[in-house]
Amino acid sequence: MFVSFADMQHYCESLSRYRRLRTRLVNIGGLLLGNPDGDARYPIRIQTMTTTDTMDTRATVEQCIRCIEAGAELVRITAPSKKEAENLLNIKKELRNRGYHTPLVADIHYTPNAAEIAARIVEKVRINPGNYVDKKKFELREYSDAEYAEELEKIREKFIPLVKICKEYGTALRIGTNHGSLSDRIMSRYGDTPLGMVESAMEFLRIARDESFHNIVLSMKSSNPLVMVQAYRLLVKTMYDEFGEIYPLHLGVTEAGDGEDGRIKSAVGIGTLLEDGIGDTIRVSLTEDPEYEIPVCKDLVKRYHARTQHPPSENVSLKLPYSPYDYQRRHTVGVKNIGAKQPPVVIADWRNQGPLTAGRLQSIGYYFDEAADKWTIGDMAADFLLTDHPVDFALPGTLQVILPWEQWKQVDDPKQMYPLIRLEQFSSSLALSPELNVVLMEVTDEEPDNATAEKIKEAALHDTVVFALYSEKENAMQLMRNEIARMMRQGLTNPVIIFSASRWHTPDEHLIHFSAETGGLLLEGMCEGICLRLHETARMENMKITGRTYLPVNDVMQFLNNTAFTILQATRTRISKTEYISCPSCGRTLFDLQETTSRIRAVTNHLKGVKIAIMGCIVNGPGEMADADFGYVGSGPGKITLYKGKDIVKRNINSEVAVEELIQLLKENGVWTEPDHT
Repeated sequence: MFVSFADMQHYCESLSRYRRLRTRLVNIGGLLLGNPDGDARYPIRIQTMTTTDTMDTRATVEQCIRCIEAGAELVRITAPSKKEAENLLNIKKELRNRGYHTPLVADIHYTPNAAEIAARIVEKVRINPGNYVDKKKFELREYSDAEYAEELEKIREKFIPLVKICKEYGTALRIGTNHGSLSDRIMSRYGDTPLGMVESAMEFLRIARDESFHNIVLSMKSSNPLVMVQAYRLLVKTMYDEFGEIYPLHLGVTEAGDGEDGRIKSAVGIGTLLEDGIGDTIRVSLTEDPEYEIPVCKDLVKRYHARTQHPPSENVSLKLPYSPYDYQRRHTVGVKNIGAKQPPVVIADWRNQGPLTAGRLQSIGYYFDEAADKWTIGDMAADFLLTDHPVDFALPGTLQVILPWEQWKQVDDPKQMYPLIRLEQFSSSLALSPELNVVLMEVTDEEPDNATAEKIKEAALHDTVVFALYSEKENAMQLMRNEIARMMRQGLTNPVIIFSASRWHTPDEHLIHFSAETGGLLLEGMCEGICLRLHETARMENMKITGRTYLPVNDVMQFLNNTAFTILQATRTRISKTEYISCPSCGRTLFDLQETTSRIRAVTNHLKGVKIAIMGCIVNGPGEMADADFGYVGSGPGKITLYKGKDIVKRNINSEVAVEELIQLLKENGVWTEPDHT
C-alpha cells in the first residue's frame, strides 16, 4: 500500500516534486478523507468551527448553514460539557430537516462523558490528548517507568469506552494535540517539544489500534508554525516507523489571528506541509466569523488539487544535509548586512513599477520630510531596492539599491548601489562590486549541467556573492530547497535570497502563494532574505481580503513589502512588530473577540517584539497561549484574567477596564513605550 521509507526516508514521498502522502482512508458520515492509493482521488477537505453558543440551537444552525454554503465540508461545534453534547442532537436534526447533511464534529476538551454522548450523535469527535484524562496544573515531576505505565493505564481505562462507542456508531475520531496544552506528564518526560506533541497523540493512537479501531485523524497544532511543521513531520515518520502506515492528517495553526497576519501565519504553517504533500483536511483559524475562513481554505488547497502527482523522487534517498525536525540556520558568510547571524533581509522589487521618487519610497517604509529635509525610517523598511530606473535623489542611509549589471557599471558613483548579475553572464573577469554582487539563478526540474555547475562554483568563490534563486515551476519551493541543499553538500556558504513571483489574482491568493513558497525555506533556516513580486501575468483585483478586516495598503508595493515582513514575523526569523496570538472564537468565548482584538491591537501595535495572547475563555487560556509574553483571557461573563507568561497576575477584572489594566501590566514589566504619533 505504501512506498517504503527506504525510498521516502524522511517525512514525505518526494522532496523535489509534488506528491501527496499516502494515508489511510477514513469515513466521516460518508465523507471520505485520506489518500490510500496515492492518486489524490479524495481531495483535501476543508472545514471550520462555529463561534456561537452551542446551547443556542437556532444561532448555531444558522451559522452552520452559512459555513456549509461557503464551502465547508465539515463543521465543528464545541461541546465542553454534557448539556452541549446532548444539544448536538437538536442541532443535527434541524440541519437535516433543512436539507443539510454535512458531517458535524464535536469538539471536546476535558469531559470524557461529553465525548461519549457526542459520539452517539455526530459523525466525528475531536479530543485533546493533553487534557482528556490528564489534569494540567503546570507542575513538573519525575516519573519512574512504572509510574508512567500506571498513568498510561488510566488513559486506557478512560479512553477505551469512547473508542468502543465510535466503533459501534461508525463515528470518526480526531486525536488533536495542541502545543500549548500538553499534559504535565508529557511535559515532565519530553518537555515542550514537537516530540512531546507526537508522543501525546501516539499514546492514544496505540490504544485505539489495540482495539482494532482505525477511523482516526490526527493533528499537531501550534500557534508557532515552526513547531507545528516539525511536529507533523515527526508524526509522519513516527507512525510509519512504528506501524508501517500513516493516518490522515488535519492541518491547522492555532490562534493565528485576523487579517493578513492570520492568513500569512496559517499559510506559512499549512502551506509548508501541503507543499510536501502532507495534509488531508485543513482548517484556517482566524479571529473572524467562521464563514470567512472558508475562502482562505479554498485558496490554499486549490494550489494542490491541480498539481501533477509525480512518482517518488530519486533525490529523496539522498542524505539531507539538515534536519527537517530541528531548526538550525544554514551556515553562511556575511556579505554586508546579508547572511551570517544577521536577520533575513527584504528586497523591494521596483522593476516595472514606474518612475522612482523620494515620495514613493513611503510604500516600502521610508518617509521623506521635505521641510526638514530628513528621512524617517519605519520598522518595516525594506533593506534593498531592486530597480531598473536611475536614482537621481539622495537615498536614506539604510536603503541600498540593486541594479541590473548593465546599468550598474554605468553609474559614476556606485555608493549604496550593487549589481544584479545573471548566472549565465557571470565571470570572474566581469567588473564586480568590491562589497556585494547578487547573482540571479533560475532553478528548474533538471539537474545543473556541467557548465552551470562550474558557473555556480566560480561565483561562489567570491566572498561578495549572494545567490538569488527563482523558479518558474509550480514546485518552486522544493526545487529551490534542493538547490540550497546541494550547495550545503558542496560546502558553499554564500547567502541565498529567495525571489518569489505570484501569478494569482487576489490579495488572499498572493498572500498564500508567497507564504507557502518562502515560508518553508525560512522555517528550515535555508535563506537569508526574500524578494516578492507580482508576475507579469498576475492581477490585483482589489485590495480587500475576505472577511471583516481590510489590508491597510493603497498600492501594490506596500502590499508586497508588508507581506514580506509579515512572513518573516510568522516564521520568527525577523521581528518587526507586535505579535498577537488570538484564538478564532467558539461557543465558549466570553467576550466579543473580534472587537476586543481590534481594541488591543490599536493601543499596542507599536510594541515591537512583544507577544500578546487574546483568548476567549479559560479552556483556551494559559495552555493555548504557549509562548506568549502576556495574556488577556476570558474567565467569566464580563470578566478578564491577565497573565504574564503562564502566571496569573490580575484575576477577574471587569472587561470595561481590562484593556487599561493590560497597558498597566505592560508598563509594570518595562515593555511599554508611548506610541510615536509623528
